[in-house]
Amino acid sequence: MLNLGCHLTSSKGYEHMGRQALQINADTFQFFTRNPRGGKAKEIDPEDVKRFLEIAEANNFVKIVAHAPYTLNPCSAEQKTRDFAYMAMKDDLERMEFTPGNYYNFHPGSHVGQGIEKGVEMIADLLNRILKPEQTTTVLLETMAGKGSEVGSRFEELAAIIDRVDLKEKMGVCLDTCHVSDAGYNIIGDPEGVLDEFDRIIGLNRLKAIHVNDSLNPVGAHKDRHACIGEGKIGLDAIVKFINNPRLKGLPMILETPQPDLEGYGKEIKMLREMSK
Repeated sequence: MLNLGCHLTSSKGYEHMGRQALQINADTFQFFTRNPRGGKAKEIDPEDVKRFLEIAEANNFVKIVAHAPYTLNPCSAEQKTRDFAYMAMKDDLERMEFTPGNYYNFHPGSHVGQGIEKGVEMIADLLNRILKPEQTTTVLLETMAGKGSEVGSRFEELAAIIDRVDLKEKMGVCLDTCHVSDAGYNIIGDPEGVLDEFDRIIGLNRLKAIHVNDSLNPVGAHKDRHACIGEGKIGLDAIVKFINNPRLKGLPMILETPQPDLEGYGKEIKMLREMSK
């Protein structure tokens, strides 16, 4: 069975997210660690976390995915932006230990004219300052669509970051279907070839999670505009074929589609599971 979930709002705590996941037959979910535009994180209630962990264990949840705020940019040209990236990620990884053994995903950042090499260097430097041998959380670099000066639209760029990280065992990748298609990878016509290339450059052992999204734009558009499953240029059949690849079995798969409510995500999860039987 596919391990499917969606992005949930964390404002009411972990237990609430766990119960929301159960409402739509999800066995994983994603949440923002703090306001997606930045700011201070809500204080964690250990009792709330305990109740969630009981729900997760009783219902065979797979790993959940925390998402860093969009404003986290470790390769910004501005010192204050890099300082926020350090503060937010350091704090987030400490908070992640309340739910040990899960994933923390972030957009690698935008080099804003400094060049890919400089961007890669700065991202790796942040990770080397923050990652700790004792942490149980795996940090995921997200594949990007390549708009503007984004770092991470090519597998080689993600591999270059990981190569520069000392604690490589703490690193993984989250593959976003919309982003890789927009970046120019042909997951519609050659999904096996895309996974082969990922394996050759990064290694499939580092692929830890999937963002399941259709795209409003064609392959190589570099736009990053998500669509509901089956309503975009990737299409339902291609998405179902991709996520059912045996090499992706067991990975948490998170819907980030523009659904208006929880019910919409429940319908997408049901549809994808039924088409995967």
